[in-house]
Amino acid sequence: MYKREFDQLLNSGTLPKSVMLYGENEYYIESSIKKIIEISGAGDSILKLYYDEYDFQKAKNWLSQSSLFGDVNFLLVKSDKKIPKKELTQLIELAFRNETNYFVYAYTGSEFKTLTSAFAKKMNAEHVRFFQPSLNEAVSIIKEHAQNLNIQIDRYAIEHLLMALNINLSMALNELEKLSILNSPISSKEIDEHIFSLAPMAVNEFLFSLFSKKPLTDIINQISKLGEDEFALLRQIQYFTNQLFLYHIYIKLHGTPNAKEILGYSPPKHVVERYAKLAIKTPMDVFEKVFDTLAEGEIAIKTAGNSSQKETLLFSILIKIKSFLG
Repeated sequence: MYKREFDQLLNSGTLPKSVMLYGENEYYIESSIKKIIEISGAGDSILKLYYDEYDFQKAKNWLSQSSLFGDVNFLLVKSDKKIPKKELTQLIELAFRNETNYFVYAYTGSEFKTLTSAFAKKMNAEHVRFFQPSLNEAVSIIKEHAQNLNIQIDRYAIEHLLMALNINLSMALNELEKLSILNSPISSKEIDEHIFSLAPMAVNEFLFSLFSKKPLTDIINQISKLGEDEFALLRQIQYFTNQLFLYHIYIKLHGTPNAKEILGYSPPKHVVERYAKLAIKTPMDVFEKVFDTLAEGEIAIKTAGNSSQKETLLFSILIKIKSFLG
């Protein structure tokens, strides 16, 4: 099951007795845990076993106890280690047998394939995989939290915050709360002054270098200084290329760029001019080749093994893109 289906299930008031939450987004996992606890009515009747705190006997005893007053017995296990299949099956069975029992397993590791089969529908159990949000999804979540905190921040600044943190929602939300103490409108200037970016160099500078036909040796040197995760960097290249493409199409149709209509918000004038100048110089057929290369590269990097293999794949993608640009 994926996020949208699970959200629909929870919104209908239906709650599985056991749920495994896993994937690539800590924010979605944590927010789902809060929703499940709220719907279950567990209150303080929760046994939380985080990481090395997990103890099968303790977990089993918690779900085995009966309540004279019909209170909920809620077990929450969060760990990057796999629970042995036999133990997992017993915990799911214990949750299934008692109508006031619930079991949530938030698995933060990567070897989940052997675990999901234990969460069978016949035991009223589900497993939910979360993926990284799209930029638009992340912007919407940040915007909603900013409104709740009474922070005045436009879309350009929100995107700037997200890109500085590799679209890590949990980190972005934490940093947003820190920015709220400024009690003033938040722009990219405040973000640069108060938020430590995950990238030592501005990623955009690297991307402008890439698309501006600078020597490949210079670009490789920039990559080594960035210290970015290969997949995170690939996503930022995809986002940058998509923005360039939108500028290119709009300018072809209307003659001049209008960032408000292109992106839905208005970046600073010098930023718009820089994107527009580069976009119009990039031929349409090059965009098509770059998009195809990035799509193939995403699959290759996702399925790659060690980090050295991912780095090699990223360099091969950049070499291809450079060959298209000339």
